[in-house]
Amino acid sequence: MSKTICAIATPLQPSGLGVIRLSGDEAFSVADAVFSAVSGEKLENLKGYTARFGTVHDKDGVFDEAVALVFRAPKSYTGENVVEISVHGGVYIEKRLLKAVLASGAVLAEPGEFTKRAFLNGKMDLSQAEAVANMISAGGKQALTAGINAKNGAVSRKINEIKETLLSAAATVAA
Repeated sequence: MSKTICAIATPLQPSGLGVIRLSGDEAFSVADAVFSAVSGEKLENLKGYTARFGTVHDKDGVFDEAVALVFRAPKSYTGENVVEISVHGGVYIEKRLLKAVLASGAVLAEPGEFTKRAFLNGKMDLSQAEAVANMISAGGKQALTAGINAKNGAVSRKINEIKETLLSAAATVAA
């Protein structure tokens, strides 16, 4: 059983939208503790790739409208159950929601932990995980294109081609 991690997934500055991401075994129950869908449905009962509109609340009451997105394991970025809650992008709102999520049982994710879990759960290999960091830090079109290609497996495929060539040569030498 993996600890459910959470983090603010968008830059922490005033903007139109702020996203809190949760990943782990208890992602649905933690999200259900702070999010109430207008429809009355619980997130834990929804199919993957589903969104619901509602409100977010903490011990002091409702403090914003929100949209919750549900991704079910293994068909998520991390390979675990994932919920993304989008709220208005005020710094106070995002921090308040993060505190509510933490109070409901999640733990704060370490930098890069969502991608680390994706790697550990076989959703990507090491070169693809490193490519995510390169895409995030890309300063221009060429760097972004290189990151996208690596993320999509170009580096991994080339490494596998070289590995197969070396294994074939080693087998020939051994024979």
